[in-house]
Amino acid sequence: MRRVLIILPGDPLISLLRQELGLLFGAVTTVAFLLFGDAWLADLSNGLLVGGYFIWIFAAMLWCAFGVVRHADCLAILLGEPYGTLILTLAVISIEVALIGAIMITGESNPTLARDTMMAVIMIVLNGMVGLSLILGGWRHGEQNFNMAGARAYLAVLIPLAGMSLILPRFTLSTEDGSLTAVQAIMFGAMTVFLYVIFLAIQTRRHSTFFMQPRAGQMKVRKADLSRDDFQTHDDHGNLVPRSVPFHGLLLVLTMLPIVLLSKKLAVLIDHGAVQFGAPAALGGVLVAILVLTPEGLAAFKSALDNRLQRSVNICLGSALATIGLTVPAALTIGLLAGLHVELGLGHADMVLLVLTLVTSMLTFSGLRTNVLQGAVHMVIFLVYLVLIFNP
Repeated sequence: MRRVLIILPGDPLISLLRQELGLLFGAVTTVAFLLFGDAWLADLSNGLLVGGYFIWIFAAMLWCAFGVVRHADCLAILLGEPYGTLILTLAVISIEVALIGAIMITGESNPTLARDTMMAVIMIVLNGMVGLSLILGGWRHGEQNFNMAGARAYLAVLIPLAGMSLILPRFTLSTEDGSLTAVQAIMFGAMTVFLYVIFLAIQTRRHSTFFMQPRAGQMKVRKADLSRDDFQTHDDHGNLVPRSVPFHGLLLVLTMLPIVLLSKKLAVLIDHGAVQFGAPAALGGVLVAILVLTPEGLAAFKSALDNRLQRSVNICLGSALATIGLTVPAALTIGLLAGLHVELGLGHADMVLLVLTLVTSMLTFSGLRTNVLQGAVHMVIFLVYLVLIFNP
């Protein structure tokens, strides 16, 4: 007698497959382009076909990026803050570093790619994401409180790293442009990693409560009087059903693999499009930043709407800091090993925008509460940045 296997709608396997459709689509796309991608991308004269390839790869990478965020959120529930947000930030920035490295090695010589991507991430995060988060949260809740000690810790490291990495190289005398010598690159990369590691030690061990959401009114008392009981914990996990740390850790890595492996193919298409359409040099960096930050941005907006502004602050400021702390050493290392010319120093207009952004961020996070007005200021700076990309 032949046996028939009946899978019920509530079967755990079916439920798991539905949750991981993004990973499956990314895996199929990766296999297809690894096997046939060289032949498909050998002739890029057909604009319609090139656009189709770009949409296909971009959609697969974006879907996988949402999967990475989901697994990172599950780890955040299982491990608690600030570890969950830190895992999300490091996962997203690892994708960014992989994309930048692939485009640097694969595409036409573009010495400003890493710089443009870092600038795009900082503008999108510190102005676009912060601005919209404050507007959404302020519109729904009026004023929102956050942990000022955590925000100040982020900015205390972010400001000197951004100045040393993106401003100072424009004023050094050893090179004619905004690049660094080999000795400077090694020293700058080492100092950046050292300072970022010190920050991670503070965030995860000694002063982890700095990065937790305070209860209403608790930040008005002395810090010495605060304990972990004075910080909010949230049991509302939405539609997430966490399983185990090893499960989500493994799936997070597997979901990142298609993004990393497809980044080389996407780099070919971005480079071709920039040359073919005469797009601004900074547009490639903006596309990379948008791809990387879209899922993270949605997480920040949702947290602000749920009145968990500290998580939004952790996501936004953490992304900006990790971009400098990890992308600068990675780009300089790739440049030294591959013999590529890497230019980090910003132009005059971008330099003004960066300083304006950092000063505004200091003012925004120097108090105990935020509101819609502060969000609107950040959004205006972001819109100015977008205008200057296409009309320098």
